[in-house]
Amino acid sequence: MERFTITANQYLNKDTVAFYHMEYVPVKSTGQLSFINYFKNTYGTETESNLDFATKELKIVLLRDLPEILRLLKFVMMTVCIVPRAKADANYRRNQLLFKTTTSIVAKSIPGINDGGGYITRHTNTKTTHLPIRTPNYVNDGLLPYPGITKATCEISNSVVGKDILLVDDIYTNNRNIDEDAIQALLDAGATSVTFYAIGKTS
Repeated sequence: MERFTITANQYLNKDTVAFYHMEYVPVKSTGQLSFINYFKNTYGTETESNLDFATKELKIVLLRDLPEILRLLKFVMMTVCIVPRAKADANYRRNQLLFKTTTSIVAKSIPGINDGGGYITRHTNTKTTHLPIRTPNYVNDGLLPYPGITKATCEISNSVVGKDILLVDDIYTNNRNIDEDAIQALLDAGATSVTFYAIGKTS
């Protein structure tokens, strides 16, 4: 696991402490983080064996990294929130939300970590940014990231107020600003602090 800083910009008012498990391997490559690609499951057609494999690998990574973040930051308690997928939650099947549900399950099992997996819910579609501009049989509606898009398209629970949040995403992509905007939305909603963690990070 590596530590880095997400720097303030038009989406985020202040620098944020962040961690990632490993550099992200592109979709067309193979590597230790290739399992993350299975969670995308854009059409809901990923095989059950691939999803089972991805779920097991994610649990291993989270069980290793989340307690270490808690130790490094010297927090007594942190609440895990999860960056929502681009489309409204109601648009996804259960097998397309396995990253979220698996992360919540693991969070509940770690002392000092609270599960806030349901604290950010998307109600309005946004543009899926990891897809090509034209993707057959996929309606990629919604807007691209802009400052405030999280607050405009998501409901954030009042339960974040006064909490030290660990915001989790599958991949941190430089210059996309999806995660920056979500961090700021949590701070604006009353979180005491927000630390960011991703399984993979683009170079």
